[in-house]
Amino acid sequence: MSEWTDAIVGERMTVDNQFNERVAASRFSSQEWGLIMTATELEIEDADDPEAARVVADTSSLPAIMPELENLRSQMSGMGGAPGGGGAGDSGGSGGGVVDSIKGALGLGDGSGGPSDEELEAAERLVQEYADELQAHLEEVGKWEQVRVAYQE
Repeated sequence: MSEWTDAIVGERMTVDNQFNERVAASRFSSQEWGLIMTATELEIEDADDPEAARVVADTSSLPAIMPELENLRSQMSGMGGAPGGGGAGDSGGSGGGVVDSIKGALGLGDGSGGPSDEELEAAERLVQEYADELQAHLEEVGKWEQVRVAYQE
């Protein structure tokens, strides 16, 4: 099923460039957006119906990476903009990132500072906006029908 996405790599790059502005206006950094998109699968719902077919985002893997978004934010703020960062009090800590991520993913965290349901919903909305933009672009350049048919194969 990934063959249909391989066939539209160039179109996705165009949409990615157009969508950068939308990402910049969102709560997510470009690095966070990259992580979100890595955890997202694009599918075509109702591909066998030309009138109802639409690109949808399968975001079922997003909850698993949400703690990693928080780690990414911590790393970015911990760097303080200084290349080669890593302050004296920061190095060699025990547990921390990985353990907290696992506990958070299992719902065992202490509830402080982790990604919220609101954050997950914002990511899901933004990913679906991207899927909608991708479909609109494919329609605009006359490739939607070809992609829809390829998805079914």
